[in-house]
Amino acid sequence: MKLASLSLRLRVFLFFAALAAGNIGALIAGMVFGFEKLGVPEALDGFIIGGTVAGFVILGLIAGVWFLFDENVAKPIERLAGGMRARTHAEVASELDQSAGRYLGDLAPAAAAVTQHLAETRSALIESVQRETNRLAREKERLEALLSDVPVGVLLCTPDHQLVFYNGQAVDLLGGGHAPGLDRRVFDYLHQAPVAHAYARLIETDDPDAASDLLCSTVADGKVLAARMRLLSEGEDRHITSRPGYVLTLRDVSGDMRAHAQREQLMDELFDRIRRPAAALQSLTGVLTADDGPTGPARDKVRSAARTEALMLADAIHTLFERHEANRADWWPLGMIRASDLGDAVRARVEADHGEIEIESAPLMLRCEGFEMVALLGMLASRLKGRSEFRLEISEEEGGALIALEWHGAPVPISDLEQWLDAPLEVGMADVTGRRVLITHASEIWPEPMAGGRGRLCIPLREARRVTKRPKPIPRAVVYDFELLGQVRDAEVAGTPLERLTYVVFDTETTGLLPTEGDEIVQIAAVRIVNGRRVETEVFDTLVNPHRSIPPASTEVHGISDAMVVDAPDIIEVGRRFHKFAEGAVLIAHNAPFDMEFLRRKELAIGQHFDNPILDTVLLSAVVFGQSETHSLDALTHRLGITIPEEARHTAIGDTVATADAFLKLLPALKARGLNTFGEVVAEVRKHGRLLKDLNA
Repeated sequence: MKLASLSLRLRVFLFFAALAAGNIGALIAGMVFGFEKLGVPEALDGFIIGGTVAGFVILGLIAGVWFLFDENVAKPIERLAGGMRARTHAEVASELDQSAGRYLGDLAPAAAAVTQHLAETRSALIESVQRETNRLAREKERLEALLSDVPVGVLLCTPDHQLVFYNGQAVDLLGGGHAPGLDRRVFDYLHQAPVAHAYARLIETDDPDAASDLLCSTVADGKVLAARMRLLSEGEDRHITSRPGYVLTLRDVSGDMRAHAQREQLMDELFDRIRRPAAALQSLTGVLTADDGPTGPARDKVRSAARTEALMLADAIHTLFERHEANRADWWPLGMIRASDLGDAVRARVEADHGEIEIESAPLMLRCEGFEMVALLGMLASRLKGRSEFRLEISEEEGGALIALEWHGAPVPISDLEQWLDAPLEVGMADVTGRRVLITHASEIWPEPMAGGRGRLCIPLREARRVTKRPKPIPRAVVYDFELLGQVRDAEVAGTPLERLTYVVFDTETTGLLPTEGDEIVQIAAVRIVNGRRVETEVFDTLVNPHRSIPPASTEVHGISDAMVVDAPDIIEVGRRFHKFAEGAVLIAHNAPFDMEFLRRKELAIGQHFDNPILDTVLLSAVVFGQSETHSLDALTHRLGITIPEEARHTAIGDTVATADAFLKLLPALKARGLNTFGEVVAEVRKHGRLLKDLNA
């Protein structure tokens, strides 16, 4: 069994070594036997000289034959085997190179025929299922689009609280430094106690339709979220074993809670400031109205005290009313709308009513309910039909905006305006009046006369801001892998099947090749592989300020100059972020000792240890294709049919993606060799230690 575990080339070498040892042994035995039979002591020197010459000739012949056999039989067989594995398990589409096996008779053509037949069979199979695959892909896209537009954050978690699904709104809610990632614990983003308590409570109810409402907060910024948890039923999760996973829907209620707290504070202060003057007024009124009440100066004194208390009460009511008005707009869910869009909508409504109106709007974003505000302004314009030269101006005013509807003609009487506001707006809802629209917006309306026989109606809006560049949109993509729900986690990495591990593939660009002489990292990029696939949205890519100049020779290789990194974070900040990104994962790199040397020299400054398990694609390539092949990243990707765009070569993210894709193609080839667990792979790569040192010490 030990011999069978050795590589073909080593076994061939041992065979020829044994053959050489046997020949030398037979030569020595024959010479000893011949010398003893001859019985002439003087012939000993001749026997020794002749035996030595014959031994060297035999060793030379056997070494030559071994070299020819190794070059023309063992190495080609190894290369053919690696090529067949790549085309069988890594789905490489290129034809098998037969030139390496030109001395192997029909073996190379037969291997090429087998791989060609396999490729044709695979193509036929792909074609036969393509229509169904396209249909499923379209349905998947529709589902993802639907889920991405859900206005709340949605998380799907395993019984071990690992993420298997999240949408774009969840990324926005949980972000605060680092975005969520598949197969990470939800407690990295939400405080554990309320979530764990709600899950335990639902498990105890043993009711598949039960749901639990809870309040939780984010770890990063303490944002308060209202959440609803519901367990997955057996029909929704076929992988359920002992405990089900769960769905969390999240909504940010931090603003709601602040508004509620302000309302409560206002009400408490209202009662506190009114109670004492009201009680005093009641007492003083009783004194004044009593039959035996004071007279003369004493009565005047009581009246003065009552007047003072009344003024205090009026002042308290006025102050609290102003504060109530200032906070009232926050109690309604109003969106932001461009002033120009509001003006265009009013113009369209007026023109539909056979009128004309001039619009002038400042570049503002208004916080208002656009549909109701357009309905109110349209109603006012229709009521003013007897006037002419209508003009709508939206201008900036003291942190808010002023909407002014102008016309040529007499001002509107207050009594008419009050009647208009109490009438229902024509929006299909009888209870929506102009007054209610104003209340919703915590606003008011008043008429104003203007010079030149003009008049106008003014509506202030409390909140507006100048139009700026549109912010970066919230990621809409949903990210998921439902297979994670059924995975049973292994306590030891060594015994974990390869497909169940989470990997972080990374690469660095540096100022040079010698970290011991002061070279530093200038870029780090990484991607995550979860459940055997690369997660497109979970990418780490950042420049690093090395706090030293980048040599021109290095810039020619990776294209990073001093000007590009002057505002970049340093390795301490980037190192901590990368450590968090790689937490709990197996690190993968091409020539990992080089990249890890740079990181490990900074561990003390970063305050973290990079003690992750590590795989090196150089060594994995040697396991699959043999040590005799070239194992550079270009050579490996070429053998696996992976194309690295020229503009991406020698960039950290370009090489990282290529390394990740190469690893995913090597995985099935490793499993085909019986290497199914991380420990088995590590044991195998250590046999190729002369290429690179294995870092899993």
